[in-house]
Amino acid sequence: MASWREVSDEAPEFAARVRRLFDARKHKTMATLRRDGSPRISGTELEFGDDEIHLGMMSGSMKALDVRRDSRIALHSPTVDPPDDDPSAWPGEAKIAGRAIPASGDNPADGVRFRVEIDEVVLTHVGTPADHLVIESWHPGRGLERRIRR
Repeated sequence: MASWREVSDEAPEFAARVRRLFDARKHKTMATLRRDGSPRISGTELEFGDDEIHLGMMSGSMKALDVRRDSRIALHSPTVDPPDDDPSAWPGEAKIAGRAIPASGDNPADGVRFRVEIDEVVLTHVGTPADHLVIESWHPGRGLERRIRR
């Protein structure tokens, strides 16, 4: 597991592009696991700090109950469609997978906060020329990797 600081220190340009995609709009998508193990998709907001990513939730929400039971999560940036006339101009999409860990200083009346411990960060975009996808990923202990998919 890693913090956002580790990602941004090891791969600063990559981390900046991921953060720009997440910051492009207020609402992101988060996947959690229900009690029976099936996935739940929820809208969420997150906050990038210099060191960590934080999520806030209403204390009785289903997603908060999910992460208290099983901390594994996946986060997806807001997305837009690639431009028809120039698919390589698409900024792409970013994903972060990891665990939601309760942050200190919660006040249940105000909701709960979780910090994200990171297992994986992925950025996917259309290459130039626009005949392939570029998948960049960062993992703790492995660093930044790049794959091409045609």
